[in-house]
Amino acid sequence: MIIVTTDFITGKECETLGLVKGSTVQTKNFGKDILAGLKNLVGGELKDYTAMMNEARAIATDRMILEAGILGADAVVSVRYATSSITNGAAEVIVYGTAVKFKNQE
Repeated sequence: MIIVTTDFITGKECETLGLVKGSTVQTKNFGKDILAGLKNLVGGELKDYTAMMNEARAIATDRMILEAGILGADAVVSVRYATSSITNGAAEVIVYGTAVKFKNQE
């Protein structure tokens, strides 16, 4: 499955199948939240949260690809990611795009 942020795939003529998306809500455990709060005092990267968000993006992307596969897509174009805070320490990641099928090029 080809996943791109562009509206097209060079050299391919595509038929639009529709919107596909994937999402997840992730949180760290309470102990990690306390340590992250302490890190706010001294500054620096919150590595556990970076890892959490990377994992969340991967899960959301896999779910979008699964949805595109069900439609018979060859690719997803115009892919975008968005995040939102659900509660303290929890975030939603959503990824969405347009599922397309390559037209026969003869």
